[in-house]
Amino acid sequence: MLTVYGRATSSNVQALLWGMEELGLAYERLDYGEVHGGLDTPEFRAMNPHGRIPVLKLGETALFETAAILRYLAGEHGDDAFWPRDPLRRAQVDMWAEWAKHDVARNFTGPVFWRHTRTAPARRDTATIRTNLDRFEAELAKAVPRLLAHDYLCGDDLTLADIQFGHVLFRYFDTDLDRREMPALAAYYARLCDRPAYARTVMVSYDSLRNTF
Repeated sequence: MLTVYGRATSSNVQALLWGMEELGLAYERLDYGEVHGGLDTPEFRAMNPHGRIPVLKLGETALFETAAILRYLAGEHGDDAFWPRDPLRRAQVDMWAEWAKHDVARNFTGPVFWRHTRTAPARRDTATIRTNLDRFEAELAKAVPRLLAHDYLCGDDLTLADIQFGHVLFRYFDTDLDRREMPALAAYYARLCDRPAYARTVMVSYDSLRNTF
């Protein structure tokens, strides 16, 4: 049994769970983080000394860092379309996965989602949110030529790069933001929403996170 430590409303946990379900893996998830606590216990710190979620426990081994966990699982359980065996083709997927993690997710979660949805309306800095949203959408726009050519980020099959990229889009499209029109991105998001694994693991209510600051 694979055990995931992390709350269902964590975007990083969602990326991991989505990837696991696309790979057809059974798992147990335990609530850790935010109101659930548990990150500072000696037992959790023994699994991840950084005190962050998600953690994947398999037997006596614990893995942390979402991207590293997903690569391990893809290597063990994924097919050649999801994470290619050829090193050069795999690098093409990894390039876009790294971009999605560093330049897409990082420019949305804290700068936009936290400042907008997690901050009470009276405390929001709308000018800063607008600046941050523009920066985030400039990153999203880099994917548009690829999505005009193919159904997914790295071709016509879902890959590891889509897991890192696509999980951010639910909250981007679901939040009441003044979004830029990008039809190819919207069509891509619609394709993701049609995937049962995405609906189960990513399209999760985040009402408990609203107005918490």
